[in-house]
Amino acid sequence: MGDFPVVILRARTILPIASPSVEDGAIVIQGARILAAGRWADLHVHWTGEPLDLGERVVLPGLINGHCHLDYTSMAGELPATRHFTDWIKAITAAKAGKTYSDFAESWVSGARMLLDHGTTTVGDIEAVPELLPDIWDSTPLRIVSFLEMTGVRSRRVPAEVLGEALARVEGPGHPRSRMGLSPHAPYSTTPGLLQLTALAARERRLPLSMHVAESAEEFDMFRHGRGPLFDWLRKQRDMSDCGKRSPVQHLAGNGMLGPDLCAVHVNHIEAGDAALLGENGVSVVHCPRSHEFFGHRRFPLEELTAAGVNVCLGTDSLASVRKQKRKPMELDLFAEMRALASREPGLSPSTVLRMATLNGAQAMGMSGRAGVLSEGACADLIAVPFSGTAMDAEAAGVHHAGRVDASMIDGRWAIEPEAI
Repeated sequence: MGDFPVVILRARTILPIASPSVEDGAIVIQGARILAAGRWADLHVHWTGEPLDLGERVVLPGLINGHCHLDYTSMAGELPATRHFTDWIKAITAAKAGKTYSDFAESWVSGARMLLDHGTTTVGDIEAVPELLPDIWDSTPLRIVSFLEMTGVRSRRVPAEVLGEALARVEGPGHPRSRMGLSPHAPYSTTPGLLQLTALAARERRLPLSMHVAESAEEFDMFRHGRGPLFDWLRKQRDMSDCGKRSPVQHLAGNGMLGPDLCAVHVNHIEAGDAALLGENGVSVVHCPRSHEFFGHRRFPLEELTAAGVNVCLGTDSLASVRKQKRKPMELDLFAEMRALASREPGLSPSTVLRMATLNGAQAMGMSGRAGVLSEGACADLIAVPFSGTAMDAEAAGVHHAGRVDASMIDGRWAIEPEAI
């Protein structure tokens, strides 16, 4: 790092997240790393140079979006909420069939821009069109973890073939900011054989995993009771001998999928013992508040999961499952997810909500200590939003920010340059 100049940022307030907010704070950066963060009065004694004063703003770590489908951004408003989750799955499957490679590429780039504008600096994205990778990573400064989606049920392809195709892409050229992982789509759209092979391959190669789990009551009924609309629809497409026995979470446990490398997305429907299973195995859970509201799921079991030691973070999901609001554009926006969660769970502190969108997300992405925090040695990934209050109000202001961010830095480079004050 010695070849890089030292950059000092100063602002009314900084929110390190892992430590209390600081009034008249500063961050010292060299290259892609943070050297120090704290009070300007303490830091300017040790670091020389004219700071870039961001003025009446609060600076906080870039947001970590634990779950997204950038491919589906253009589907905003196309699919209405349905009475049965199974009917929505049928609808989005049909909608995807009508899209071209160019449609998906334009959708991906558009979604990435939305995330950047609204403060995300790292995203876990489910990639259903792997042909986009790795070239499309260069279209955005975001850090991307692209989880390659795998199914194989409708096509009746053997698990080893499905996995082998994904691994061939994973082993391709590297990238300075982005990487690939594996995503067996969901318990209902995969086979036990694919789950078992994926779990082994991921641990051998140290690959991150992401999977939709226990998203709907219909999925729960399929696995626990062997009944319901999802069961009836799929019984002609897959072997149902793994159904009617245990919950979706227990199904994953029985097939070796649970571990600290897994992001279990949604986890809305659990039964006694499921939260403990997730906690004991170090699984992270990604909650998507606006998607949750779109489908009208029962209350998310946040207290049960956190009491069991589960790391819970936030995601946007896709715009295909976000309810349109009058006179407001439909955008991928993790601040909107924080506001939705805070509204639905008024007992949660702003500090807890912010941690879910930063520190907890970093843990889920395997980036603890490197992202989601402003501290010595962390990546220089940060954002700034307008703020003129006191430090004690900064966390609430962060949670309730609406609109685009004033500035965004990723890897020590401005992705959105701050306007002069």
